[in-house]
Amino acid sequence: MRTVSATSGVEVLDADACRGLLSDDVIGRLGVVIGRRPVVVPVNYVFDGESIVLRTMPGSKIDVGQGPAAFEIDGFDRATKSGWSVLVSGDLAEVTELDPEWRHVTSLPVEPWAGGERPAWLRLRPAYITGRVVPAATIGDGS
Repeated sequence: MRTVSATSGVEVLDADACRGLLSDDVIGRLGVVIGRRPVVVPVNYVFDGESIVLRTMPGSKIDVGQGPAAFEIDGFDRATKSGWSVLVSGDLAEVTELDPEWRHVTSLPVEPWAGGERPAWLRLRPAYITGRVVPAATIGDGS
């Protein structure tokens, strides 16, 4: 069932639709807190149906920011002023050879675009997934 705001026309996506969009993309933005400051960085990732998996360098901003995290993907059309977004929040943690899911995680096709070795594997386990769509029809129609 679709949920659409009567005042804005924005459609709220259910968790299954959000998971589908996460599965279809490979680039997102990861937000972590380092010290007391939020940091958002673009990352390559894979969504395995349950978690967001990415690779990084040990000691990088992402690696240092393990713990509570947020992740976001979106798509938009500037011409029609329409688009969608998916937001995930949960806990980010390193996956090591000692973890039971090591073999599964390291078999995923996470291909970082940036150069350099990325031997550290991280997994964001979603606690909350939400998404929304702003359709082109809601722009400039007086609502």
